[in-house]
Amino acid sequence: MAARAAARRTEWDGAGGTGLPDPADQIVLDESVSMAFLVVLESMTPAERVAFVLHDVFRYPFAEIAGVLGRTPAACKQLAASARRRVGAARTPVPASGRADVVRHVKEAWESKDIAALVGLLDPAAVMTADGGGMVGTVLRPVEGGARIAQYMVAIADKAPGLELLERTVNGVPGLVAQRDGVVMTVAAFDVSDGRVTRIWAVRNPEKLRPWARS
Repeated sequence: MAARAAARRTEWDGAGGTGLPDPADQIVLDESVSMAFLVVLESMTPAERVAFVLHDVFRYPFAEIAGVLGRTPAACKQLAASARRRVGAARTPVPASGRADVVRHVKEAWESKDIAALVGLLDPAAVMTADGGGMVGTVLRPVEGGARIAQYMVAIADKAPGLELLERTVNGVPGLVAQRDGVVMTVAAFDVSDGRVTRIWAVRNPEKLRPWARS
């Protein structure tokens, strides 16, 4: 077991410059993995992510994960539980009627850079989370508040002239695919409640966008 843990430490060493293994890199964006799940992985601490993915996805025992992380099995169990709570908090309910219409209005307001219209479509307490995977520029922390999200979205449009927004179903919920010169730049999923967007999950990591480039 110790030898296997050492091998895993070597195989996954250096994730994100932390020196910790990152088995989450083996999880790709497809129809079986939700946008929320992929983005919430990025919000975890490196140790939480390793403990959660190794145990809950790859079914490694905590005794072996302890050897990878250099912590006690009890500590690894707590890390996985903390990560599990993050995933639970990010679960998206089944899409409701009219959700696609709201996303369409967001698309139109975003294309016209209409901050006032975007603010009206976003819940005042909305949260936007982005995953760049350290490979492309993005916000490091969630953007909170409808007004701040609207400003951020318009800023993106200003920096990317020619950005084309396409309405798509993203892992079962209405979403948008942003592309420029035929290259997919961002895939975003939206959670809607009472006619307003309450949550946006945006993936910009090129590695996770590869399946969308083929769609």
